[in-house]
Amino acid sequence: MKHKKGKVYIIGAGPGDPGLITVNGLKVLQKADCILYDFLSNLKLLDYSKKSCRKICVGKRDGLHLKKQTQINKLLLKASRKYAMVVRLKGGDPFVFSRGYEEIKYLKEKGVYVEIIPGITSAFAGPESFGLPLTIKNKISSLAVVTGRKHDKEAPIDAPSCDTLIYLMAVGNISNVVKALRKSGRSDNMPCAFIERATYDNARLVRATIGSVVKKVTEAKLVPPAVLIVGKALKT
Repeated sequence: MKHKKGKVYIIGAGPGDPGLITVNGLKVLQKADCILYDFLSNLKLLDYSKKSCRKICVGKRDGLHLKKQTQINKLLLKASRKYAMVVRLKGGDPFVFSRGYEEIKYLKEKGVYVEIIPGITSAFAGPESFGLPLTIKNKISSLAVVTGRKHDKEAPIDAPSCDTLIYLMAVGNISNVVKALRKSGRSDNMPCAFIERATYDNARLVRATIGSVVKKVTEAKLVPPAVLIVGKALKT
């Protein structure tokens, strides 16, 4: 299929702190003719765009979807036929529990040129921003990034066998995450920690154990976005 007009860049905006977008991502953002952005991408990044740049919010969060994914795909296609440089700005990394792959696949099937610019995921930046290690040489040697929520609410949550588990989207489903952790054989004394709004100025760290985390989430009134870390590395 013949390409009609411009190029679409799928850019990871990072976890929250606007300083954590990559150099390449920022350079493209500054030249963009049109930007489609998420709620999870820091709005301060839009200040770097040209005055003439068209900005479209297509954000999604619990209970509020401004656009369905099929609509976003079509908007990207329409923008690519009108503008020379289009940016799809996505929170974190576009390939980590995101719909980035679906958008790229759709656009390529329509003959659109697409380039991916990776971003820093909150799964790593969140713990690191509080000095929490995910691996420790010769002690903690494996980690997994896991979804804390599945489309099928009846589907079991994964709790793979490794030293450190990092759950994204786990706040609203924390009870089922705890069930999965216990079923995997992990003790209620295993340390864990939630990081709310990772890398923002108002980020919060809530420490707990598998046995106490449900209560701690309720007491602290934690809300998404938040990262859950589980494992012995938190004892250091």
